[in-house]
Amino acid sequence: MNNWIKPAASVLMATAILVGGSYETSHAAGILKEINVVLDDIPLYLGASPVIKNNVTMVPFRSLAAALDIRVSWDGKTKSVIAQGIVNGTSRNVVLKLGQNIATVDGAAVEMLAAPLIVNEQVLIPLSFFGTQFGAKVGWNSATSTVSVVSPKRAIHLRAFYALGSFSQRSRILSMDSTAFGWARINENGELTLDGDDYYWPEAAGDVTAEALIQESAEEGVKPYLMVYAVDGKGELTKMLGDETLRRNSITAIVNLARDKGFGGVLLDYEGLGLRLDALGQQKLLNEYVALLDEELTALNVKLSLAVPPPNGSYKGYDYKKLASYADDLVLMAYDYNPKGTADHTPEPNAKVEEAVQLTLKAGVPADKLILGISLWNETTATVDDKLGLAKRYGLLGASFWRLTFYGDDFAETIDRVVQKVGE
Repeated sequence: MNNWIKPAASVLMATAILVGGSYETSHAAGILKEINVVLDDIPLYLGASPVIKNNVTMVPFRSLAAALDIRVSWDGKTKSVIAQGIVNGTSRNVVLKLGQNIATVDGAAVEMLAAPLIVNEQVLIPLSFFGTQFGAKVGWNSATSTVSVVSPKRAIHLRAFYALGSFSQRSRILSMDSTAFGWARINENGELTLDGDDYYWPEAAGDVTAEALIQESAEEGVKPYLMVYAVDGKGELTKMLGDETLRRNSITAIVNLARDKGFGGVLLDYEGLGLRLDALGQQKLLNEYVALLDEELTALNVKLSLAVPPPNGSYKGYDYKKLASYADDLVLMAYDYNPKGTADHTPEPNAKVEEAVQLTLKAGVPADKLILGISLWNETTATVDDKLGLAKRYGLLGASFWRLTFYGDDFAETIDRVVQKVGE
């Protein structure tokens, strides 16, 4: 782990002098290495490199603030930067003036180690001040010339998938904002079924029935979703989407089940489209189906969510922007990037997950409609917070966990340290 920078003073050992936007060290070694920034264990590109001036690390304020959901504005008349953010649940207002090392924090004067300055049209401020005032932990690794930042805890929408052996972890449901119960699927005949070897309506376990879990979730403010799973492995999903009778029957069955069993939402996990068949044609089929289902669910005041594969994966049968226009949210299944044969519990590559988020947002999905899917089977307690950091960095609606089966005490402690449900 990196050594933490104390708020009162910098512990940086490098010395650098600002020279017209470039930096030289006083050591015989010559030019200072480029300074890198890592936010929540994942590289952060700020558009301008941090610099060290008079032993103080200066960082581009606007770029770093944006990654931590801090709003920044510029007052040209007073040459001031105005920043607003939430720290520990309360609003924080900071005003900094160029050339002055006294900032105003919620109306009170606070001294900084150095005055803000402009480099390459970006305002740079002391890193230690940033961490102190906006709840981030900051650190410096002199061996790698890396600034590390750990974002403060944030409330985001948390969703768990209850499926495939999740009964033992049912108490974790109350830690969520919503839970998707995986008890239905489209079978090989293109029909909705509650029977099968994997996704099925569970029998009662003593006093605990499926209906009781749904009701208790709703009563505790955890919206219960009916998850409907389908895969196009044998063309069954395409068959259902392309056949008017099968399409209508499945929609009717889903709507009736949601209404009769008290579900507050429906989550479609329709996988495998666009791998071998015409991608645009399958996008059209799914769009039409989702539009019909959304219309009927809206009339019942039932939410609609869609689990979708990532744009940087193999499946191209998903029109992300159009689907987001119908659904209340999309769950981005940004996992299974590692090649077949990879050992179990090998974390997903952070770069691929970040790329998936960026591409999905670029495709036109609003950040406040996007939930980052995380496979707990693949992650460890040392890496799950990386993915949650990406959800915070890009201002996503939230994160979901596949699946509740693996949500033990170890994951719970790690997750609770960096995020909390919105309902709290």
